[in-house]
Amino acid sequence: MTEAVPAPDYDALIGIGSNVGEKARNIERALDLLCADGAVRLVRRSGLYRSAPWGIVDQDWFVNAAAAVATDLDAHALLRRCLAVEDKMGRVRSQKWGPRLVDVDILTYRGTTIDTPDLKVPHPFIEQRSFVLVPRE
Repeated sequence: MTEAVPAPDYDALIGIGSNVGEKARNIERALDLLCADGAVRLVRRSGLYRSAPWGIVDQDWFVNAAAAVATDLDAHALLRRCLAVEDKMGRVRSQKWGPRLVDVDILTYRGTTIDTPDLKVPHPFIEQRSFVLVPRE
């Protein structure tokens, strides 16, 4: 008889990064905004990681963190919430993989696979994100 695997106490893993301005503060503010009204609740989070830029390498290093969150929002509503946080913080999308004040990505969502034009879960580059693969508190 196999043992039942307990369900995780979170619904989604979120990745947050910044390489412009006060990077660590940007991550903290993004988490605060994401969870501000209680629709998304922080279950636990990693420490901060310093990581090399990816895609376009001629830019400042990133500070990143991962967070496990609980929510009743469906995946697309959670995506809209993540994008709203980026917008509220003033993210400008001028160059793919370019410098950014904040980036808030859904990495996983309830163990499901989603492949739509606006959302791919698990995140397509999750295996290349060391701050996700080796989380620390």
